[in-house]
Amino acid sequence: MAVVQDAMTAGAGWSVRRRRAVRALAMALFCFAAAAGVSVIVLSFALHQQGIGEVGQSAIDLTCALVGVVIAWHQPRHPMGWILLGVAAFFTLDSLAGGYVILDYTDHQGTWPLGPVALVADQSWAPAIALFGLAFLAYPDGMASSSRWRWMVRAYLVLGAAWTAGAWSLAIAAAAGHDIHISSGGSLTTGQNAAWWVLLDGAFFVGMTVAWLSWLTYQVIIWRRSSGERRQQMKWLMTGAAVCAVFGVLTVTLENNRSALLSDAGYLAAAGLAVLPLSIGFGILKFRLYDIDRVISRTLAYAIVTGLLIGLYAGLVLLATRVLPLTSGVAVAASTLVAAALFNPLRRRVQLRVDRRFNRARYDADQTVAAFAARLQDTVDLESVRDELAGVVHQVLEPAHVSVWINQRG
Repeated sequence: MAVVQDAMTAGAGWSVRRRRAVRALAMALFCFAAAAGVSVIVLSFALHQQGIGEVGQSAIDLTCALVGVVIAWHQPRHPMGWILLGVAAFFTLDSLAGGYVILDYTDHQGTWPLGPVALVADQSWAPAIALFGLAFLAYPDGMASSSRWRWMVRAYLVLGAAWTAGAWSLAIAAAAGHDIHISSGGSLTTGQNAAWWVLLDGAFFVGMTVAWLSWLTYQVIIWRRSSGERRQQMKWLMTGAAVCAVFGVLTVTLENNRSALLSDAGYLAAAGLAVLPLSIGFGILKFRLYDIDRVISRTLAYAIVTGLLIGLYAGLVLLATRVLPLTSGVAVAASTLVAAALFNPLRRRVQLRVDRRFNRARYDADQTVAAFAARLQDTVDLESVRDELAGVVHQVLEPAHVSVWINQRG
């Protein structure tokens, strides 16, 4: 009996040590990614390369690192935390090494130390992209649910590993042969036109696209048949991907704009790309999982209201300046007042319509409470009011127990 107890204690102690080691590794990766990300921002200022792309990349890297360490800390067995930490670590390493490569091979003709090491590290975008593609295949369960999908994941891993090895081998061959050609952005151009690399590069991106589309089709089918937590998890991912796509389009559109206001809007849009890893974190950790319907309805409502008010504002300004004999200052002031006055009524009407379609639980609850308030106006019997109130609370909130306390003193 004592031997069994000692063995159980030793096993429990090993489990605690292992958990501490795993958490320490996750925190070390997070600290590396955060420190490298800050260094990349400082280096971009030194190279005068501050731009919308750098802001978006830094936002995604730091968010992936933060979400990854939180998932790895709470669910160390789930691969998503380690995938996001790997994405952040490799992307920040790529950006940091790219800046060093520019300073070394472009500005100082390769005289700095560790130039070849930085050149190889500059190809870290390859494993980062491969891991980012794997993140979708690991969502939300962390493993393939059938042998068919496990085969697809294995095929993707083999293809991603070959593609990553090819990118690194190009850098190693260029450094060994002293045949190094760098673009203005710090990317290696030597060997990029080799037939084997062009074939491997195309095969990887085709394979990744096929894997994503197959996974998306499968998940949409599962989502339509599912309910509860799985459905909400998929809503988080789909919403984050849709918002990220919108921000991505805005970033590309505003990247080369000369207007200072639109340029600032482009920086905000680039930072908004971090919505995708955040939505993945909410879905994996199941934190505020059931708030996704409210997030969707609020986002759609405010987007619709903003679009309507902008259109109304522009129309009123044009009407006042082109048709009516008003100066531009008076037209702008009047249009602003009208838009401000219409904001709340328009928001309430739009929110009701959007809730009816995307947040049905809240819409039904509001309708039930409104109907109860209408019936309450014509009710004078205290017992019927109490029974009606308890029934409405059960219908709307579904609690385990309801008690109604009535003060009899009067």
